[in-house]
Amino acid sequence: MLNIDHIVRHYLVAALWSSTDEHGEPLDHAYDLDSIAAETRQAARRDCADFVNANQTLLIDSGIPEEQIGHDFWLTRNGHGAGFWDRGLGDIGQALTEQCRPYGEVNLYVGDDGLVHA
Repeated sequence: MLNIDHIVRHYLVAALWSSTDEHGEPLDHAYDLDSIAAETRQAARRDCADFVNANQTLLIDSGIPEEQIGHDFWLTRNGHGAGFWDRGLGDIGQALTEQCRPYGEVNLYVGDDGLVHA
């Protein structure tokens, strides 16, 4: 059984380092996991849990560590230049990539409250 909390943590870590503020600086330069708004954390957990539950067998068969699952889910769903498809996993990587498509992109921003929102 995969640890959803661990996957979500690393999904959010990837979200912060791959997202930028209005000045083009990576969000993780000034913000950390505690800076993410509760509703954004909840949405991340919901999406990660749904993705993992729907693809548990593929994820386990891939041998990808949980940390990387979180990173790759964020990167792949947002169309970054890395993700499940480029891990050398062949058909499994392609299948996981396809499974990310329905989730669409998520963009982070810093709200007036100083917290990171999606």
